[in-house]
Amino acid sequence: MSVAELDAVKQEEFGGRMIQVLNDACLCLMTGLGHESGLFDTMSAMAPATSTEIARAAGLDERYVREWLGAMVVGGFVDYRPEQGTYHLPPEHAAALTRSAGPDNLARIAQDIGMCGEVEQRVLEAFRTGSGVPYSAYPRFQALQAEESGEVYDLALVDGIIALVPGLTERLRAGIDALDIGTGQGHAVNVLAKAFPASRFHGLDMSEDGIAAARAEAAELGLTNTDFRVGDCTELTGSYDLITAFDVIHDLARPTRTLAAVAGALKDDGVFLMGDISASSRLEENLEHPLGPALYTFSTFYCMSVSLSEGGEGLGTVWGEQTALRMLGEAGFSRIDTQRVEGDILNVYYVAQH
Repeated sequence: MSVAELDAVKQEEFGGRMIQVLNDACLCLMTGLGHESGLFDTMSAMAPATSTEIARAAGLDERYVREWLGAMVVGGFVDYRPEQGTYHLPPEHAAALTRSAGPDNLARIAQDIGMCGEVEQRVLEAFRTGSGVPYSAYPRFQALQAEESGEVYDLALVDGIIALVPGLTERLRAGIDALDIGTGQGHAVNVLAKAFPASRFHGLDMSEDGIAAARAEAAELGLTNTDFRVGDCTELTGSYDLITAFDVIHDLARPTRTLAAVAGALKDDGVFLMGDISASSRLEENLEHPLGPALYTFSTFYCMSVSLSEGGEGLGTVWGEQTALRMLGEAGFSRIDTQRVEGDILNVYYVAQH
């Protein structure tokens, strides 16, 4: 097609879209910095203030804070009064940008974009070789993941997610054996162990650092009904009434073997509660997903790439509900129900039984 045959209106519209993409990508990086530095939290408690006052309150360098504030002003995050030289974070914006917002804090997720940028050249090389990017290339991943999921567990794990399974709350109160695979830093296990002291909770993860953090938190909370160990979730030992996997299965190198191991370790009347990405296995059904581009990006930059680096299946973030249901069935689960928690656009929960 020659230049003369191009749709001029469509071309101009897409050019404008690209400008928006570039600006929003830059704002996302600045948003992650605002979260990590505590600037959003600091400003949410302040009246309109100068860059010097904000920097002093946050314990940061004024010159860097002033440049960051410039991006926040032109990006529409922060109000600016040039006559007084003051900046103000509107409370309506703080509701999506501060730690006090809990799970509604989207600034926390913006940190993931910075992490992706740290491995961009390694991902580019993987495009050429197909070899993937190893987990060791993401030293911040576990801490970021723990922060993102921690507030959700504190708010909704006991009364929202566990309550999705009929009768499970009562069984946990009476006392059962539970295992969380891919437990990371173990916060989900510790939240459940504190809520249900009569039950026994086990956490399994490949990361020694994660398990160490889990044990430390359990000790700090004075919990005596937890056990954390380093291990491979494709080789489970023991027998459990409840096995959980939160935002884990799609990341694994060998999810098929893991699900088979879960089915084998579950008691006859046991429950496998799996939380994972709420998306379709069909691309055309993700066109209207509110976080569609983010899901494919995170899959490319982490989920799929890490799995492939281990010679794995490379399911990625958007393996989708259709694939999940098929794999659960093939693993030996005959009763599978899907549930959602109100307000959670990221996850779907699978209640699977023999």
